[in-house]
Amino acid sequence: MTTLQQTVLYDCHLAHGAQMVDFGGWNMPIQYPTGIITEHLATRKHAGMFDVSHMGRFRISGNNALPFLQYVLTNNAAALPVGKSHYSIMANPNGGAIDDVYLYRFLDDEYLLVVNASNRQKDWGHFQKVLVNFPDVSLQDKSEEMAMISVQGADSEKLVAELLDAGTLPAPQRNALSIATIERKTAYLARTGYTGEVVGFELFVPCEIAAQLWERLHERGAMPIGLGARDTLRLEAGLPLYGHEFGTDQDGNEIPIFAVPASKIAVNFAPEKGDFIGKAALQQQYDALQAFAQQDFSRIAALPRRVRLLAITGKGIARAGDSVFQGDRRVGYVTSGTMVPYWKYQDEGAAFQLLEETGKRAIALALLDSSLANGVALDVEIRGKRAEVQIVAAHLKKATERHVRAII
Repeated sequence: MTTLQQTVLYDCHLAHGAQMVDFGGWNMPIQYPTGIITEHLATRKHAGMFDVSHMGRFRISGNNALPFLQYVLTNNAAALPVGKSHYSIMANPNGGAIDDVYLYRFLDDEYLLVVNASNRQKDWGHFQKVLVNFPDVSLQDKSEEMAMISVQGADSEKLVAELLDAGTLPAPQRNALSIATIERKTAYLARTGYTGEVVGFELFVPCEIAAQLWERLHERGAMPIGLGARDTLRLEAGLPLYGHEFGTDQDGNEIPIFAVPASKIAVNFAPEKGDFIGKAALQQQYDALQAFAQQDFSRIAALPRRVRLLAITGKGIARAGDSVFQGDRRVGYVTSGTMVPYWKYQDEGAAFQLLEETGKRAIALALLDSSLANGVALDVEIRGKRAEVQIVAAHLKKATERHVRAII
């Protein structure tokens, strides 16, 4: 029997009564005694904290670090100043995703790349093959030396600020970075996250202080959040998960990178970027996507299906793999689906507030024929029965500078 890996916060999870599960070879909390619904709602109204230390963290430096990153990633690393980060993708020559990643530039002479836990070894192997053509690049796996804690939600800024011994929080902009001191150790702070929240942070800290930080955050009001609520939060935000929205489809075919909406901010064709892996295929996908906006589907072969958001208007909860139909024609399938809770609210702008009353709604992401438009009514087959669904633009929207709200 394979022994599951544990993050440095494993004992903390057990102490808080977490239900542990095998997640890609890691023993991770799926939920705490509070339950997924409560954890989801706590993040949306106050603050939730997530152990994401299982994710891979690579440090890239050297004289050819930038050319290497420009070639192996789809975004324009040359446009990334010190103190900023961005979303990017590792493409293959066919325009499919090896992984989706986040690139951080805390320091002038090095980069930090965060990769999905399940893809860590695959990504490392891919980089090693490419590095043959890029001398003077140092690639180091820092995953075992550094813990990673995510704090998300309206109260997260106050909670993280209270941890600092010295230094400041990142500027109040998405993707901003800063370096501070916590527990007399250097801490790297990022305004990034995987929940769709307006306010959120990811903390990169030495492993020896991770448990202490976890408990300090909990004492101040952050709720521990397991993988279950992490998934419902990202799904509500319409964010992709590798192996569902990226990777291969039900038929074993590669999902084109531009099939995923988030790819629009992850692929850059700026002249200064030069050539990169998958560029030609991605250009074809992008051109098809641009043509779709003009109702021109002559290039649909380059992008036959796209990931779309579904609101389940009928009865039932759509799950990954469920077929989607337009009349008698199968037009795709659900890639991710669940029931999510939400806070009811009143008004907008300065008068906006989340109420104490909650509701639930069934939502999904689905890989559908590219010719289908927002607002189109379809059916999803759930356990042999059809339920009505509608393609929507979003499940969530920014309500204030601190909160998001459900789109019902």
